[in-house]
Amino acid sequence: MLVSPSDLSVSSQHVIVDCRFNLADKGEGERLYLEGHVAGAVYLDLERHLSAPVAEHGGRHPLPVPADFIATLASVGIGPDTEVVAYDANRLAYATRLWWMMRSIGYRAPRLLDGGYGAWVEADGAIEAGASSSEPAVPGRGAFTGACDIDGLREAQSDGAILVDSREERRYQGLEEPIDPVAGHIPGAVNHPWQGVTDASGRVRDQAQLRAHWGDTLEAEKLVVYCGSGVTACVNLFSLALLGRDDATLYAGSWSDWCSYL
Repeated sequence: MLVSPSDLSVSSQHVIVDCRFNLADKGEGERLYLEGHVAGAVYLDLERHLSAPVAEHGGRHPLPVPADFIATLASVGIGPDTEVVAYDANRLAYATRLWWMMRSIGYRAPRLLDGGYGAWVEADGAIEAGASSSEPAVPGRGAFTGACDIDGLREAQSDGAILVDSREERRYQGLEEPIDPVAGHIPGAVNHPWQGVTDASGRVRDQAQLRAHWGDTLEAEKLVVYCGSGVTACVNLFSLALLGRDDATLYAGSWSDWCSYL
């Protein structure tokens, strides 16, 4: 599920995807990509390629129509069985979104570059500027699984599922809310901030540290994970999969969807 910079070869045998993004400056990721990226990497933008347009409900980053996402993947050379490596520069915040979406739709799940772009640069990996491209692939078919909407969330909670809030503790506690119009958390949710999955350099913590991150929550029979808009929750979902819990559900609209009904 992870690949180190020293083990990542730049070759035509796989597609490398740059997922860098910045919520505060939405054009920054692509600008940085054009200035320099892992040699041969293509770029996928969180909002243009990995999300649908925002509506009244559904959150700030709704999942795209499956056929649209599949067509996007095909346009950069990714088919159902393509080997993919993804990275970002934000402690897996955006690369795991692509990981979850591809896995959910039935495609081969990408491996993630441990430590992201910073680790690649530190390892003196090959870098190039400008846009890279891949030969288009034959698109597959699929539909997103392992996600729920607000009704599915309520049903899961009534069935005893543990709801995990992946945001920073102060946002969970309602002490601050820099993005959404309402502060707080969904009633009954427990807090496991997504940043606990990696260290400050963006490298994934070892198994013992990941288990400590989850504590007793790891033993829950059913888990539903959310964040602000269904993006950084995928970091927690990735860590759960590393620990053998690949059965957790994503509340796709997350807090931004929940508070749209308040």
